Amino acid sequence: MKHLIFLLAVTLCNLNWLNDTAAQMDNQQLLTIIEREAEDVGGEIGAWHLSLDDHVLFITTDEENNRIRILTPIVEERDIDAEKMHKMLEANFHSALDAKYSIYKGFVISIFTHPLRELNEAQLIDAMHQVIRLSETFGTTYSSTDILLDGQADDDEPDDRVKPATKKKS
Repeated sequence: MKHLIFLLAVTLCNLNWLNDTAAQMDNQQLLTIIEREAEDVGGEIGAWHLSLDDHVLFITTDEENNRIRILTPIVEERDIDAEKMHKMLEANFHSALDAKYSIYKGFVISIFTHPLRELNEAQLIDAMHQVIRLSETFGTTYSSTDILLDGQADDDEPDDRVKPATKKKS
């Protein structure tokens, strides 16, 4: 029985090793995918701009540091009020899943960041669409998908299960 368990463990480890050594995303694979999925791909390796679903996306990578960013500008930062800023930040917790809101060089942007090598094709395509969806829902549902986390309702009522921390009595 011990030998059977050992063989099973070795087999599972080998399967995990095979998964870990599967094709890892790099700039060449990324370019192949974005050229197939998007229109008007321009720029250079590691710094592209493209059109997808009538939106301009920018994709930057750093292979050495294993990072990718996908972003699209939404509105100039000076054009949003405190309420929209607050909703944007709340959405980063509840309804902006893999894509998030951020501020960059005076613009509100929708951005996805991830380790590059670990990204697979399906995740890349989904990420591009989440960035787009998040930009489209700015000012309304502030969501990158139809999923809302932690019970946050569209009516913006806080979840009653969350209570503020109280200090311990000495």
